[in-house]
Amino acid sequence: MNPQYLSRLPDSGFDRVDDLLDPVDTSLAQNFPGDRPESQPIHTLYVSAADARPDTPRRWSEQAVALLDRYAEALESVGTTGALPDVRTVLQNRPVMDLRIDFEDGYGWRGDDIEDAAALDAGRTLRLLSSDPDGPRSLGIRAKGLAPHERRRGIRTLELVLEGAGGVPNGFVFTVPKLRAAAQVTAVVALCEELERAYGLPDGSLHFELQIESPQAVIGPDGTVTVAKAIHLADGRCTGLHYGTYDYSAACGIASRFQSLEHPVADHAKSVMLVAAAQTGVWVCDGSTQVVPQGSDDDVRAALSRHYRLVTRSLERGYYQGWDMHPGHLITRWLATFDFYRGALPAAATRLQAYLDRQGGGVVDEPATAQALATVVLRGLACGAFDEDVVLAQAPGCTVDVLHNLVSRAVVPGT
Repeated sequence: MNPQYLSRLPDSGFDRVDDLLDPVDTSLAQNFPGDRPESQPIHTLYVSAADARPDTPRRWSEQAVALLDRYAEALESVGTTGALPDVRTVLQNRPVMDLRIDFEDGYGWRGDDIEDAAALDAGRTLRLLSSDPDGPRSLGIRAKGLAPHERRRGIRTLELVLEGAGGVPNGFVFTVPKLRAAAQVTAVVALCEELERAYGLPDGSLHFELQIESPQAVIGPDGTVTVAKAIHLADGRCTGLHYGTYDYSAACGIASRFQSLEHPVADHAKSVMLVAAAQTGVWVCDGSTQVVPQGSDDDVRAALSRHYRLVTRSLERGYYQGWDMHPGHLITRWLATFDFYRGALPAAATRLQAYLDRQGGGVVDEPATAQALATVVLRGLACGAFDEDVVLAQAPGCTVDVLHNLVSRAVVPGT
């Protein structure tokens, strides 16, 4: 400020404004802390509790590699950056980033004794996978929901999973299906607190995701956004929002042949989810497709191409994670993801380097754009689409530290 300018506004005027805005600042900082420091997984693999075993990632890996090798020519024509050899390497070594053992729709209703035993087995499986350096870095279960007819069964399954695991496995999260009211989240938080108390777990050690499968989860009876309220009732325990493609579409009255990730009702729901979760640290995850690569050769090729297109579409719309339900989905998930980030890198690197150099040109980027460009590059690094040397070859000033500074809008040295 110009020291020669004498303000007519007294200190009491500034103090009055500060008094009004200080609690607002505190609330905004608490409710919108920004993105989490850890990177978001590119997918969640859902497998029925009836089929889940410690060797599940390995079995899916073998099936995915076999399918890739059989249809390599078709996949090469689907991909855009020649990433297929690198995708094959990922599928061989660490194909699953995030895993859910499903006790809900993918498991169905079985006798209590059967589900009890399956829950204990799932806990043991999760414990083993969480200690495997090549296993999923995050994992958990989807139990049955909060409706009266299934509530106690779902709670018992969650408890037995923790019993079988001997506590909370590293990276553990449980998915709460069919959210319909924000107040249900308060009950889930209470359940977490009770389980932590009963099992002597550290406070805040249990985290959950909310599955958006109901129109009431998007718009409540008072016209407000249920999912936005739900996030802020979660006491910091909610880590993600997952879209449920078919339950949501059916509840909106969409005919089964038109239910998909790209239907307008899906786009609306996911857009609301994205806005509600923005800057909260809660991730948004797209749903699944029921079309899997099996049947005739033509059917397999069509399904692989379709899934690649759907994953690319989701990435373009800011949904950086999605469900995978078949080994073949792993192929096109990784292929589309690698292609997306590799395709984005050249332009992003050029613009970021120009931003760092304060150069002109056809596009003059602002800090918010530099933040978005840096975020894309960091996401590509995190999933392995390219490494830092590739980035530096195109943008010598864009070290990982500089990229993080651009994302946080910290002062970048030398600028």
